[in-house]
Amino acid sequence: MHVDHLIFAASPAGLTADAARLAEALGAEYKDGGFHPRFGTRNHIIPLADARYIEIVEVLDHPAAEKAPFGQAVRARSNMGGGWMGWVVSVDDLAPIEERLERGAVEGSRLFPDGRRLEWMQIGIKGLIADPQLPYFLQWKSPEELRPAALHGEVRLKGLEISGSADRLSEWLGFEIDDSLDGVDFTLVAPNGMPGINQIEFESPTKGTVTI
Repeated sequence: MHVDHLIFAASPAGLTADAARLAEALGAEYKDGGFHPRFGTRNHIIPLADARYIEIVEVLDHPAAEKAPFGQAVRARSNMGGGWMGWVVSVDDLAPIEERLERGAVEGSRLFPDGRRLEWMQIGIKGLIADPQLPYFLQWKSPEELRPAALHGEVRLKGLEISGSADRLSEWLGFEIDDSLDGVDFTLVAPNGMPGINQIEFESPTKGTVTI
């Protein structure tokens, strides 16, 4: 199980302004990722080291955003002022997770600005909406050269601090969560309000340790 990417919902400043601000803080560059036709959203990408990335996402004025759980989740977080919305783990096979959660995965896709199409399967968005400490699960369908990880960033994800329950998170993941997962440190603190990501720590070659 791979800690694949982090999701940041755009604030009222807008997608590009938030992507530029985060990239500047990390000493990195962002790229226009395109839009999700099934979800009614669009994104920018900040590539990270270790086959990870940050997805900054904005909801569109599109009918799909009203129907798709992902579009609903982005709109809800943006309406709260934006910020860290969730985290995502990728796996080689979603079938065991579908069986455990007793639901089927759905297709996801993103159209690049140049017309190329990135495809995957995902499950667990409704879990993230109900309990934002939980990641959703993803299985890539497109070849590696199309995936965000192929952009090879230099900033390294060091750790996440999450308000939540180790027992609940372990139940969701299907194994007992320790103080790290896939080389990323995890700190769980008792929620003081809504559960979810409190802060994320990065290591940048040019900025040093950065906490956002």
